[in-house]
Amino acid sequence: MSTAVLFALVSMAFAGINDVVFKRYALSTRARGTYVFGIGVVWGLINLSAAAWLAGTDEALRWSALGVWVGLAGGVLLAASNLAFIESLTRIPVGLGATIYRLNTLGVVLLSVLLLGESLGWLRFTGFLLGVAAVLLLYERGGNTRAVAMAFVGLAIGASLLRALFAVLAKWAVLAGADARTILVVAPLAWIVIGVLYARWREGRFRITPEKARYAVVSGTLIAFVAGGLMLAVAQGDASLVVPIANLSFAVSLLISAGLGMERLQWRKVAALALAALSLFALVRE
Repeated sequence: MSTAVLFALVSMAFAGINDVVFKRYALSTRARGTYVFGIGVVWGLINLSAAAWLAGTDEALRWSALGVWVGLAGGVLLAASNLAFIESLTRIPVGLGATIYRLNTLGVVLLSVLLLGESLGWLRFTGFLLGVAAVLLLYERGGNTRAVAMAFVGLAIGASLLRALFAVLAKWAVLAGADARTILVVAPLAWIVIGVLYARWREGRFRITPEKARYAVVSGTLIAFVAGGLMLAVAQGDASLVVPIANLSFAVSLLISAGLGMERLQWRKVAALALAALSLFALVRE
């Protein structure tokens, strides 16, 4: 198993856990901006600590204008993506929201082939199709609240597209010579700024409470592993391979949320989990 695949699996596992944390936060409070700000602070401190640890060694960060700008742009894309995702989870099940969010696999694979020149072997293509089929199995009708639910499904789709753009942008930057770790150190700055702006202008308040601080510490730590694993995977392997693996995190979030009683495991969800497992097997074999 390649190092890129291992990093993608790390990102997948921690992303699945964080999806459930996002859902619990979305149900407990309305302050999204402060939450994103706190995540950016915690994530940034973790990255800066790692950078300081490596300073003066052969593994020290390589700073460049490209790395800084891509870090800021990528941070904006991820912050906006996660804000939209958190908002969507206020009205749709975590399993559905997480699967739609991870459908950015479609955009990543398409853009990777068209813009980055990556090729799709038959195993990779099979794994990709199985992953998409698993997501489609989890579509749920909204009943009387269908119009409202569909608006939040749209938010989840928007979040998915933004995340796809981040993955492709990151891979392009690495190919152009940027240090993936430098991008990771800079990206949290965008979360901090966007979190404050969203809290002040969209929500009309910026107030840190013990509850928000606890959630921010948990999610900030998890996202450090999610983004770090994804960036290192993209730096060492094809985006069209590692991103579909990382995006199978919906299976992790589905199992956790079902175990916590946040949603029920119906036959379609069980079938989706089986397809996700087959998808992961095919992609890892590639």
